[in-house]
Order: sequence, then structure tokens, then C-alpha cells
Amino acid sequence: MTSQDISNLQNKMSAAVREHWKAFLIEGILLVVLGLGAMIVPPLASLAVTIFLGWMFLISGVAGLALTFWARKMPGFWWSLFSAVLAIGAGIILLARPVQGILTLTVVVGAYFIAEGVSTIMYALEHRRELSERWGWLLMSGIVDLVLAGLIITGLPGSAEWAIGLLVGINMLFGGASLIGMALAARKG
Repeated sequence: MTSQDISNLQNKMSAAVREHWKAFLIEGILLVVLGLGAMIVPPLASLAVTIFLGWMFLISGVAGLALTFWARKMPGFWWSLFSAVLAIGAGIILLARPVQGILTLTVVVGAYFIAEGVSTIMYALEHRRELSERWGWLLMSGIVDLVLAGLIITGLPGSAEWAIGLLVGINMLFGGASLIGMALAARKG
């Protein structure tokens, strides 16, 4: 791809965003409202996320099972079958016992923050010469991840009530705010 092709693609993308700025604005406002709602009532948001994931696992498992049997002559049939049955099982468990599913998801999120924090800190330390002034921001990000993990894991089982909902709410709030900003900038452009 040449620089001219990249420039043409960027111009087309900018034109598409300018043309549909109202749709981005509406989506951004909706995400901000839902994000604030999730932050105000995190237990309800945690339950909604767990039920949503349960349905996603169940639907993907059933689709995977159907495709596995449709292509049963392909290599890896048994692994594919195992994966589909596992997804169906996870979906059923999350839908049948969503409150317990919230606890499990919270443990997974805590473990993720530990892994992400350690990785980010190691990355920052390894690149402190190349990144000069900016490596400190990476280090701080890794430390924040570890603090979040500590708060979530040491607060179990009570933190399961708020952690997933609050984190999803924060994500939706910032995602919505960025869409609003992009829409307003595109409107002016």
C-alpha cells in the first residue's frame, strides 16, 4: 500500500465520519447514560453482564456444535466438539446461577489485572531507556492494575457485587465520551 492509498483511505474514513456524525453522537450519549447507570447501580450491571455472557457462550456453543457436526470429517473434530460443549456448559451455568457467575467473573478480572499489571511494569522497566520520560506512565499504569487487582481479590466475595458493573460502567462512560468528542469534531470539520 502506497502513501497515496493510505491518504485516500484516511480521507474516505474522515468523510464517512463527517457524514454520520449524528449517529456517533447518539451512540456516545447512549453509552455515557448506560455507563453512568452501571456506575450508580454496579450490582445490577454485574448481573446484566453475567447474563449477557451466559447467552453469548450458549449461542456460540450451539453454533459451534452445529458447525462441528457439519464439518465432522475435518481434522480436530474432537477438540472442536469439546470446545462447543464447554461453551454450552459455561453458558448454561452462567444463566442458571448468574450470581455465582459474577463471583467467578470477578476472580477472572482480578487475575487479568494481575497479569496485565506485571506485564506492563516489566515492559516499562525494559524500555525505560528508549521511552525516556514516558516509561514512568507505563510503570504507573502497571501499578494501578496491581492495586485494582488487590482491591478486587482481597475484597472477595463482596467486591464481586460491584467490580464488574463498575468497570463496565467506566468503560462505557469513557467510550461514549470519546464518541461524543469525535462526533462534535467531525461536525465542525
